[in-house]
Amino acid sequence: MLAPIIEIIGATVRRQGKAILDDVSFTVNSGEHVAIIGPNGAGKSTLVQVISEEIHPLYNPLSKRVLFGQQRWQVLELRKRLGIVSQSLQYLCNSTYKAWEIVTSGFFSSIGLDFHHQITKEHLRKVEDVMRNFEVWHLQDKQMNRLSSGEARRVLLCRASVHDPEVMLLDEAGANLDFPARHQYRASLEQLDKKGKTLILATHELSEIIPAIERVVVMSKGKIVADGPKSEIICEEMLSSVYGSKVFVDQREGLYTAWC
Repeated sequence: MLAPIIEIIGATVRRQGKAILDDVSFTVNSGEHVAIIGPNGAGKSTLVQVISEEIHPLYNPLSKRVLFGQQRWQVLELRKRLGIVSQSLQYLCNSTYKAWEIVTSGFFSSIGLDFHHQITKEHLRKVEDVMRNFEVWHLQDKQMNRLSSGEARRVLLCRASVHDPEVMLLDEAGANLDFPARHQYRASLEQLDKKGKTLILATHELSEIIPAIERVVVMSKGKIVADGPKSEIICEEMLSSVYGSKVFVDQREGLYTAWC
């Protein structure tokens, strides 16, 4: 049996006395792809932030967070194993920094570059390779705040990929994209799958769940209420129950859509 590379046991996060994450346990094995879905406020982003160590759960002697076999990590070392793309990160990177600077800053877990960052030729070579791979090298000198949402999202995928991490953690990374940009985003996910990355995708857009993602976790009110094969979980009965409204589901060419 495979040992999990992500293991969260009994995690609880409270804000203003309210449980945003309520005694949640979640494990992922190497090479396994997981989509986390659920309504706004369900706890998806909070779970992602617990995994990335941006948020620490309440202390409980029975709870634990084990990432890649270790319970304690230095942030710079963890970022070499865990690439992160999120809407909140895009807001932080929406600046006058150029695209290549934002990608390079991934080596230092910073937002952009400063005088104390020691950039090597190897860094620059890797940045060019990654940006060419995601087809954004032509945007290298463009300011982040002048990119479209889709272009900025692909630049952030590059930033998350400079260390060639084992796991890609994507939190609403396809939100607010138009149809062509969403198609390019899915193509980027498929590319990551082909490279053997483990994908953890938190989303409210079912169309972002590429065919290679076979496991779906459903969250509601800070809890995991369902976890299993995509074909069993993404159904009208389950989604209608979670969203509290009649939901219709369609599936075409391996992709799902849902509407009320």
